[in-house]
Amino acid sequence: MAYQEDPELEELRRRRLQQLQEQAAAGGADAGYAAMQQAEMERRQAEQHELLRRILTPEARERLARIRLAKPEVASAVEQQISALAVSGRLRRQIDDETLRSLLERIMPEKREIRITRR
Repeated sequence: MAYQEDPELEELRRRRLQQLQEQAAAGGADAGYAAMQQAEMERRQAEQHELLRRILTPEARERLARIRLAKPEVASAVEQQISALAVSGRLRRQIDDETLRSLLERIMPEKREIRITRR
């Protein structure tokens, strides 16, 4: 399942990388290395975001965004799992809201019930 790169996204990456390289040349080796690491991290996040945008239906993206607000660690785990499935080629279709909910049920830790008894 091959995904085409968005030309606009690729142009933004190219410009940002060029900007960081210019800053690195002016700022020295340590600043350049940190800037390159930052650029690489931003590039990976943009790729993952684009991949999720293509794989998830709008309803599933909305649910994942709400979960990210409440529990960012759970949202990250779901995103990593979905990305791994997509990269390995095990996804046959888009992930809809129902499929995302079943995936969340498997990932979310079980809630513990707390009972307080008064004597």
